[in-house]
Amino acid sequence: MHHARQESTKYFLLVTVGEESVRHGKVSEKAKTEEQNLSDSYIPGLDSINEVPNVGTSSNVAEDHGFPELFANIYVNEMPMEMPSPGRSLFVSPTLIPSFVDVVRNASEGNEQGTAAEDVRTTPVEPYQNVPPIPISVVEANVEGSGCGDQTCVEEGIYGEGGILGDIEEHRIFRSKKELMTCVSITAMTEKFQYKVFKSKPSFVVVRCIHTSCSWRVRAKKLVESEYWMVTKYEKNHTCPTDFKPVRRRQATSWVVGECVKRKLINPGRVYRPRDVMDDMKRKFGVDISYSVAWRGRECAYDNLRLGTPEQSYKLLPGYLHMLMDTNPGSVVNLEVSNGNRFQYLFIAFAASIHGFSYCRPVISIDATHLKGKYRGVLFTAVCHDANQQIFPLAFGVGDSENDASWRWFLHRVKSVFGSNLALVIVSDRHRSINNAVQEVFPQAFHGICMYHLLNNLKTKFRNKTKELEQHYIRTAKTYNVQDFHVLFYTLSSAVPGVKEYLEAVGLHRWTRSHAPSRRYNIMTTNISESLNAVLVKVRELPITALVNEIRLLCQKWFHERRTKAAGCTTMMSKDVEMKLEGRKDRAQAMGVICADQYTFDVVDGDRNYCVDMALWTCTCRKFQLDQLPCDHVLAVVRKTPYEAYDLCSLYYTREFWHETYRGVINPIPHISSWTTPQQISEFELQPPDVRTVARRRRKRRLPSMGEELPTPKCSRCKERGHNRATCQNPIALHPTDEAGCSGSNLPTHQPIHPSDQHSTPQL
Repeated sequence: MHHARQESTKYFLLVTVGEESVRHGKVSEKAKTEEQNLSDSYIPGLDSINEVPNVGTSSNVAEDHGFPELFANIYVNEMPMEMPSPGRSLFVSPTLIPSFVDVVRNASEGNEQGTAAEDVRTTPVEPYQNVPPIPISVVEANVEGSGCGDQTCVEEGIYGEGGILGDIEEHRIFRSKKELMTCVSITAMTEKFQYKVFKSKPSFVVVRCIHTSCSWRVRAKKLVESEYWMVTKYEKNHTCPTDFKPVRRRQATSWVVGECVKRKLINPGRVYRPRDVMDDMKRKFGVDISYSVAWRGRECAYDNLRLGTPEQSYKLLPGYLHMLMDTNPGSVVNLEVSNGNRFQYLFIAFAASIHGFSYCRPVISIDATHLKGKYRGVLFTAVCHDANQQIFPLAFGVGDSENDASWRWFLHRVKSVFGSNLALVIVSDRHRSINNAVQEVFPQAFHGICMYHLLNNLKTKFRNKTKELEQHYIRTAKTYNVQDFHVLFYTLSSAVPGVKEYLEAVGLHRWTRSHAPSRRYNIMTTNISESLNAVLVKVRELPITALVNEIRLLCQKWFHERRTKAAGCTTMMSKDVEMKLEGRKDRAQAMGVICADQYTFDVVDGDRNYCVDMALWTCTCRKFQLDQLPCDHVLAVVRKTPYEAYDLCSLYYTREFWHETYRGVINPIPHISSWTTPQQISEFELQPPDVRTVARRRRKRRLPSMGEELPTPKCSRCKERGHNRATCQNPIALHPTDEAGCSGSNLPTHQPIHPSDQHSTPQL
């Protein structure tokens, strides 16, 4: 094959050399003496990589140029050759390949243990395409990370051993000029000195100590055709006078402070106040910063960890959603924008959730909770119960507010993904928009309301009868038998006048288990939705892309843990159902069973009799047919007959359905540097929603619902309610004793001091 020099594609080989190889050979000096410019670098045979881009071609080229078998795969990067310290990435010019191979071979021969070959590690990469190549240390961290929000790349790829960004050393490469200057600033704070920028150009920068006679300096240059910077010269010894100590540390800017505290903010639920930032900077670097600098530094760290500002997060959202669908085939994602490419609605349903819903009871709990970010909005959720009575997430949505349009849009997407049938039950609170949307989108499904939300409404309307109301209402709502309901409802109406008319206007079938036209099983509340909102309480403060990513990480974690738990289950039913059946079996032992025929039985439970029909799977208590799980009376019959209790349970509670629910896998999303998006998506700039932001501290604690009683905090120091340990001002006794036991205590008693002994000199 004829190769023309002007048509060639210029490459450099990136190889990682272990400490043993560099220690036994003199790679650095040899590479420096033979360094050439990128434009002059050419080697015949490398053009075939561009023609046939596969690993085999790379291996053949390596063998043609004398690479040993240990170089099975080769890193191809358009990067200039520079030599780092041992154990770091090594950029080797193609013209230096023979020399480099000789040095590595000599190192292998000189190493008694022969570990030099194992220390050399190479990996193939794609040719340069309008994106600067990534050093191997960052690439490996990104590949191992679990997604866009995973901070493995931050901890392993940026933070070094010598400091927060590592030590400054010659030939070290930084990903940007800002990262370089951050490292210089942290070094200055650590070593207690100040620097000034002597020269700064687009292609190089020179930094010196602030003292004119000091020799400390750093010189760095920008690498050719990339955004990376490399330290070319570093004088680390200070020659300034020892008594020269600047008072103000001007290097402690907000973005430098953000880099210093970034690792503490990886967890979204971490409470890290600006006062904590000030204390950490004082303790680590001896630097006093103001409250405003600490607050801005924390915000810079948040922006770094959360993929930029809220505005930048919206621009990243289309690319993230494309990668989510690419890594999780079968997932349904809908993004709707308004005029001017402004965000309006978002819907996400993972493929694993779509598959698992077929093995769950058809009762969906829907709810919405407010977001706490800059552009606010609400988070819509649709969840159900799995076989083990745990939360199974179905779908998530983001909209502007809880109104008729947003709820209709969300429920239409839920219906298109999960379908609708006559057995479907939807449970929610009494929000008017939810009621209107359910009637329009799911006209055939039964819409029940949460009994606890209705109880809070009753507490607000009947304030003087709260205790009697709560005592009788819960029993009335949960009872299975219609005759028992009438007795309990009469008792409730007698205790709280006016409540009967109010509850009948709401509809008895919507809040009671006994009058429901469809099976609600044991799902009488929206507690699973409220529990999910509580789990996401800190996540709701994140920008939109980080919010979606944290939700994906949560679902990914839940699916893996529960899939493992279901696979390890050895019983016929799920663990929660097995425990429930064991409790019912114990109670069934005290019941008497009278047989009428081979299918009909009379069960004596205390002073009441219940009829059990094993042919129709019914019991007069109605718990058996409504929950699809054997009640106490059925288990009493099973104990006296050849029937098996497991055969009388619904398949929704079995181990097989439990495991099948979590069979799907929610795959991780690669780091943003590895995204491959179509040009149409990469060029699309999504704008934030058009909302008016208020210039004040945003409310993060939600307003309580009508009739809701928020729990008062209890101090862990003085054990009193109304405050916490941080604000406690109550005195605490050093030796707490009760008054009754003071006389018999072994503690020394304090005798009154005689007036003549008040001014006496103590004996030494």
